[in-house]
Order: sequence, then structure tokens, then C-alpha cells
Amino acid sequence: MTDSDCPLCSGREMDKALMRTEVWSDDLWRLTTAIVSEVAGFSYLEPRRHISDITELSGEEAATFGETIARASAAIKAATGADLVYAYIFGDSVPHLHVHLAPHREPGSPLVGEMIKGAQHRAILEDGTEVWVSDRYPLQPRDLMDAAISDIRERLADPPTDIT
Repeated sequence: MTDSDCPLCSGREMDKALMRTEVWSDDLWRLTTAIVSEVAGFSYLEPRRHISDITELSGEEAATFGETIARASAAIKAATGADLVYAYIFGDSVPHLHVHLAPHREPGSPLVGEMIKGAQHRAILEDGTEVWVSDRYPLQPRDLMDAAISDIRERLADPPTDIT
């Protein structure tokens, strides 16, 4: 997808079609809030520059991401009376980085706090630890988990460079 084909790169021109309105922006970031949703205050934070995922943030975008998402989340939380604001990043349907900022309040919120699809049940690990596991997706083998941990740790041990 090119910038000209991307609905999020169109900015305000696509807001009506996407049923959202801009509530804040600066040179790097744009925050919109849904005008139709199951949750009042459901918002989207996206970079102005077309990038497909969080690994492509660079320079000032990367440097300001934490402060920007924290500020936006705090405003959403205060405005809606939410207990917390979930931050979700998906990339399957619109290949332009956008963070879903979803105010959540208990009880009765329509939002789901689970990270794993499907019904869940309690399981006891070999060491006696009790965990919740998906009925549809088995826990991954420990050697696979350890390999991922080791690789991530190794990639982050050196000063920042291209970690791909």
C-alpha cells in the first residue's frame, strides 16, 4: 500500500468515512476519537508519516511516542472516568500504524481484557504455579520460550541499532 492509497494518510478527509474526529495533533502524531462506538472515548493515535508498524518508528517519532501515548491516554481516562485505558496495536486490516486507545471501566465494559482468544481454563504447571490457558491455543514449549527470551535479550544488550 502506498501513502496515497492509505486511508489514514488522508487525515481529516477520511474522518467522516471512518466515523471519527480529530481531537489533537502535532507535526508527528494525530489523535482521533470515534463518533460511533460501544465505548465513549475510544480513540486512535497514529503517526502522520506512513509506516506499517511500530518497528518503523524513527528519530523524533520514536523519542516522543511514550510521552504522546501517555498524554493521550491520561486525557481519555480523565474525560471518560475510565479505570484504565487499554492500548492495542493491530496491523492486519489497515497497514498504517495506529494505536487503539480504549477506555475501560468495570463492571460492564464491553471490552475484553484477555490477550488470548477462546475460552480459558486454569492449569497447574510442573512447578505448581497456577495459570490461565486457552482452550484453543496450547502453551508453547519451554525451550521455544527460552530461545525467544535469549534472542530478545541479546538483540537489546548492545546500544540501539537496527535490531532486525
